[in-house]
Amino acid sequence: MGAVEASLLELAKLLPRFEDIAELLENEVEARYILQRAADHFGKRHAIDQLDRLEEEEISYLIHALVDKNWERIHSGHFSCVPLTIRKIYALACYFKIFFLLLENSSLEQRELCGTVLDEAQLLGCTDELYEKCNELKDTLMQYLDEVTTSSNNSLPLPILTAVERRVSRCDIPQLEAPSILEFRTSCYQALQPTLLLNTINHWSALSKWRDLNYLLKVAGNRTVPIEIGSNYASDEWSQQLVKLRVFLHRQFGEGNYSADHEIEYLAQHELFAQIPALKADICVPDYCTVSSNNTPGVDIKAWLGPSHTISPMHNDPKHNLLCQVFGCKSIILASPEETANLYTHESEFLNNTSQIDAAKPDFERFPLLRRVRFYELLLQPGDCLYLPPKWWHYVRSETPSFSVSFWWE
Repeated sequence: MGAVEASLLELAKLLPRFEDIAELLENEVEARYILQRAADHFGKRHAIDQLDRLEEEEISYLIHALVDKNWERIHSGHFSCVPLTIRKIYALACYFKIFFLLLENSSLEQRELCGTVLDEAQLLGCTDELYEKCNELKDTLMQYLDEVTTSSNNSLPLPILTAVERRVSRCDIPQLEAPSILEFRTSCYQALQPTLLLNTINHWSALSKWRDLNYLLKVAGNRTVPIEIGSNYASDEWSQQLVKLRVFLHRQFGEGNYSADHEIEYLAQHELFAQIPALKADICVPDYCTVSSNNTPGVDIKAWLGPSHTISPMHNDPKHNLLCQVFGCKSIILASPEETANLYTHESEFLNNTSQIDAAKPDFERFPLLRRVRFYELLLQPGDCLYLPPKWWHYVRSETPSFSVSFWWE
């Protein structure tokens, strides 16, 4: 048995046993049959080279079909309405598919394909509480595949973005210089007061590392990420696409790629750091996110990376939000939750937290109630953090290439 087969044998021990997933599959007859065969196939042997090859081919075919079928089920309606069971079956089938692909061959191209399947298991599937060893399998597979694929990135170099000099700018909300936890709790969190926090993340290595886009390319260029296409998600032309991060970086930041008709793409509101832990090591969760009565609150960490002119239209979010600027600048316009009745929210179920207005160019003829709204403006610059209480309306426009990290908590 070769080194590759030996590595796969060790990795296969992290695949689920059928009893680990039987309850999930109780009402999914086809998935239950296929995944039971796959789990038994890997679990009943002591060595990869002892597996029944004919049986292996048959189960591999069934697993590939199960992945394809559940991909179609996931894409048959709005993503938020897809039952978690379908997404979990998709993730499980993807994990088994990776092993069958690697058993076929372990070439560089095959490993890159497996990396894509692994990313899609996480992006489209649901791996939360899937089975006990799921996170260990995901992390180990990621490391196993990255050992080869990260060294294969031979694309043209990307620019190192120039550090933006701090500008004196308008700020209609309070500013605090590196406040203590106590000061943040009383002046911001308990008062539900939007505040610009200065010099609170200067210790992040991301502030210097991430401006070199080649660093991002090296660490994560071969990973698949969800990209928004279009200037903002409320426009009719907006769409989404799964692409390799390297493709996105070259299309949006590569030398000579910009033109008047250049299509804006945005890596927005993505849990990039759960997908790529190496990038999470360059930041840390600010202590301000621990001020709630719950001593160990769950913090959702989202990445926002894109060129200049990306726009998040005026909208609100249900959680406390700390938006931290790593590089680039963003113009932000705020409005209080008390202004909701004057902000003309969309009637659509999926956009009911989003206003129809263009906050940067309000149309008072079309939306006359806007004359009653008090807006607050500020410029978010590298090293700044904006605290937003729940339900505060905010419009965000990037003035330069930009990378932000947001932390949401209850």
